[in-house]
Amino acid sequence: MKYDRDPSSLFIPPLTQDHIQGVLSATVVLVMYGDYESSQSADVYRLIKVIQQQLSVSFGENYLCFIFRHFPQIQTHSHAQHAAQAAEAAAAQSQFWQMHEILFARQQELGNGYLIEYANNLKLDISQFLQDMSKQVHVNRINKDIESGLQSGVTATPALFINGIRYSGRWNIRQLMTAIVTDQRGDINAY
Repeated sequence: MKYDRDPSSLFIPPLTQDHIQGVLSATVVLVMYGDYESSQSADVYRLIKVIQQQLSVSFGENYLCFIFRHFPQIQTHSHAQHAAQAAEAAAAQSQFWQMHEILFARQQELGNGYLIEYANNLKLDISQFLQDMSKQVHVNRINKDIESGLQSGVTATPALFINGIRYSGRWNIRQLMTAIVTDQRGDINAY
């Protein structure tokens, strides 16, 4: 089956199975494809956190919905895939966002020993965490994120989609905030 689509649009719309902060019915839905070992992904995530706080104060907490999808670039980042698996193993124990924060904050320390330490600090069931990691239980989930990114034209991280449209501006708070608040295409609901 062939799809005719705009190469700058999000191919797989936000789903309830995604990692979500906010509500899918928000005015603006921001989807980020990221890599835990990419310093630029971490920088953009930090910008998004500041923007989330500012928009929540200005427009209410249901204005922005943030979704994170995995896009580990294993060809250049040797620990990215394992870090994504650790995030998913934590998600299985309802601790995705907590592990997500740690992984971006401690990017230089993503080896197996560190991942176990982070899981222990989050008070995860270490036996279950280790089993999930060793059996690669969550690889299919990560691969689905990667595939959805590829279908949307993602080749590198970070990649952002604002209401389904690829963001191509500069990675600074002013321009990203403007893109989120100002509807450049006149179509708030691209889905």
